[in-house]
Amino acid sequence: MSRIELKDLTLRFPQTGQGELVVLDRMNAVIEDGAFVCVIGPSGCGKSTLLGVLEGLIPPTSGAALIDGKPVCGTGTERAVVFQQYTLFPWMTAKQNIIFGIRQVLKELTEKEAAARAREFLEKVGLAGAEDKLPGQLSGGMQQRVAIARALAVRPQILLMDEPFGAIDAKTRVTLQELLLELWNADERKKTVVFVTHDIDEALLLADKIIFMKPKSQAEEISVLLARPRARAGAFIDGETYRALRAALVTKFYEDVSEHIDSGVIL
Repeated sequence: MSRIELKDLTLRFPQTGQGELVVLDRMNAVIEDGAFVCVIGPSGCGKSTLLGVLEGLIPPTSGAALIDGKPVCGTGTERAVVFQQYTLFPWMTAKQNIIFGIRQVLKELTEKEAAARAREFLEKVGLAGAEDKLPGQLSGGMQQRVAIARALAVRPQILLMDEPFGAIDAKTRVTLQELLLELWNADERKKTVVFVTHDIDEALLLADKIIFMKPKSQAEEISVLLARPRARAGAFIDGETYRALRAALVTKFYEDVSEHIDSGVIL
């Protein structure tokens, strides 16, 4: 099981001479086991901070983040993280980077088994011929494939992804979105995925549910009732449900701007 629950999750940081900065304010949400949830919202609303709490790196000021009813207290092997930057060791080959991750978590595997598992996951992300290349010899998209392979190879129950495709060109980004969906769908026991993004179209393509965050307000949960499998082309993006959801999310993103304009404030 890997059900995530946020109960009145609050995070405040002290500011010298300015009181406290409220980053998360009594946030409540439920992410069911095996769900793919995207967290979106404007810059500064606390998306990456929320992921830091779920990683166990940032303790909440009050309230709690729970996994299967137990408070998150530090990092855990049931969680794996993929960051926007590729976070690969530059002196290790693609295969060695994955083996390193495997050896930290799956300590029962022999060296030979860990190497075989690394090759298996490199093949799954389409990098079967690149196992002996260093990160500097790989494109940005290929490096992120290695990072995804490393995260999946340690058998996590929960995959936390912080804008993993944000630093990649548009064409490669689409390819990696479709690869991630394919890997998630192919898993017999689907992982719970929490995926932070600024991209509305990316969220609608990937998510079962969207958590929309705004500074100093409660997060809103939005169900994405779109059939799977999904692809960017064709009926998916042409459908009425997709267009309505996208329009609603765009409105949420820009309603703060509209309020300022309507009140005569120039931004």
